[in-house]
Amino acid sequence: MIYFSTFMIAFMVSIFSTIFFKKLAVKYKIYDEPKSNIKTHKTPIPYLGGLAIAFSFFFTLIIIRLFTHFETGTLRNLWGIFLAGFLILIIGLIDDLKDLNFKIKIFFQFIVATILILFGMKIQFISPDYLAIIFTYLWIIGIINAINLIDIMDGLSSGITIIACLAFFFINSTSEAYFVNFAAIALCGACFGFLKFNFNPASIFMGDTGSLFIGSVLAAISLGANYSGNNEIAIFSPILILIVPIYDTFYISYKRIQKGKSIFIGSKDHIALRLNFYGFSIKKTVLILYIFSIFFSLLAFFIVKTNFKIALIIYIITLIVSLIIGNKLGKIIVED
Repeated sequence: MIYFSTFMIAFMVSIFSTIFFKKLAVKYKIYDEPKSNIKTHKTPIPYLGGLAIAFSFFFTLIIIRLFTHFETGTLRNLWGIFLAGFLILIIGLIDDLKDLNFKIKIFFQFIVATILILFGMKIQFISPDYLAIIFTYLWIIGIINAINLIDIMDGLSSGITIIACLAFFFINSTSEAYFVNFAAIALCGACFGFLKFNFNPASIFMGDTGSLFIGSVLAAISLGANYSGNNEIAIFSPILILIVPIYDTFYISYKRIQKGKSIFIGSKDHIALRLNFYGFSIKKTVLILYIFSIFFSLLAFFIVKTNFKIALIIYIITLIVSLIIGNKLGKIIVED
């Protein structure tokens, strides 16, 4: 019941706060102008949706905290998410308004990762400890940027986040890492309320304010969930849950390097844009990627519950399918 209440509070607050921040963006003319050839919208769309998501997330967990006894560990983890999330939120907002250099953003993402690590959110299965910390930095910064990269189409980032949050919640539902459940369901509700206005045709965007914030929370959630109760290789299941942003990041990086371009310069090599060029509408493209995300999240859930051999077979099949899909996508001609 407490988790349902958490979801509903975040959902309702998100709806009203999205309306508020949309009006604020219109009033002060804070728009996403379709200047880049990567943009899929044709007219200026208000920003600041990310503030609505973050406000709903923070507000919900504060309210739930007032009426619920959080254990010391849970409270400490949530404080880490709050501090890291607030910092990346400010950086994202400045980026939306002033367009920050990518080096500055990476620097602050490093600080965000440091905060999460200091509050106990790091990879546990790697030793020695310094290696675990290095890979934790790579994971957190990687997920933050992966979510940011897929925010190129109406409803894509918010919808993928909802699916991922539900996956982390159900996988972790029997665990004692309660902060994962509360953070996941609060972020799910916040994104669900926002999606009402962000699905095609979108009337507001989350901007880097939202995508960077969401990425930091998802990274923290993924590091707190318990996966390896039945088999040790289930620890890789977060990769399946977040396969759309992770796969897209590796795919466009490979394509850009192949063309001799910087991986930090935008291009139309994104999976979503390739599907769009193939002939699918924006709405159908996003729904296809939702289905992929749901399917692989279900696989992740199954891996966590099954034995080593079956989990290994699923991973191998997933790798083969991913290579086949990558080959097919590479044959779609996109405009430079």
